[in-house]
Amino acid sequence: MNKKVEFQHIGKMPYAKAWDYQTELFDAIVQTKLENRRRTDRGEAPIETKNYLLFVEHPHVYTLGKSGKEEHLLLDQQGLEKEHVEFFKINRGGDITYHGPGQIVGYPILDLDNFFTDIHKYLRFLEEAIILTLADFGIKAGRIDGLTGVWIGEDNDPNPRKICAMGVKTSRWVTMHGFALNVNADLKFFGNIVPCGISDKAVTSMEQELGHAVNMKEVEEVLKNHLATLFEMEIFENQNH
Repeated sequence: MNKKVEFQHIGKMPYAKAWDYQTELFDAIVQTKLENRRRTDRGEAPIETKNYLLFVEHPHVYTLGKSGKEEHLLLDQQGLEKEHVEFFKINRGGDITYHGPGQIVGYPILDLDNFFTDIHKYLRFLEEAIILTLADFGIKAGRIDGLTGVWIGEDNDPNPRKICAMGVKTSRWVTMHGFALNVNADLKFFGNIVPCGISDKAVTSMEQELGHAVNMKEVEEVLKNHLATLFEMEIFENQNH
């Protein structure tokens, strides 16, 4: 099992370009796994599959998962153009969400055969890394039964607030898409959607909860370390990104 994970800090990248790049990495891992099946049949040694962790920041964009409802986008094409926001229907699970500046979008592209083959555990580990990161910045967060993502005020609070959305795709135990943590995000953009299809709960950010902007690089470093610990990853950095 190869627990080495190539970390790429991509920085700002348009959503469509990041989607294509993710897909390229994802498809290459799947192809390696298919080739390994053929090699095993021929009695040959398998090729080691690769793993990646990408951190990206997108320009304003709304994305709708395959189980989502288009009416959860409250803007028409004219409204999208006026707000300078793009809109994409994509192949992850989940409903509609927003990505934009001030948000850490994490795309783990992992061969779970290198870690554990359990999607539920995978999602819980992603959530746990976010929860531990927020705790390091003095924010108490947790889960709400039946809902993915990470929430503030999850314990009998009349106004629970989502701080991190999640949506993943897996095929042959290879993952893509991931999570979006609101650090200094402009929350007004969530007003144009029914976030994740949930109309009765608010959205928040680290900045909103703490009352001041937060250093994105510091959050990224803490989050990367928690992911490495939970998944027992050996993270190495690609200096080209």
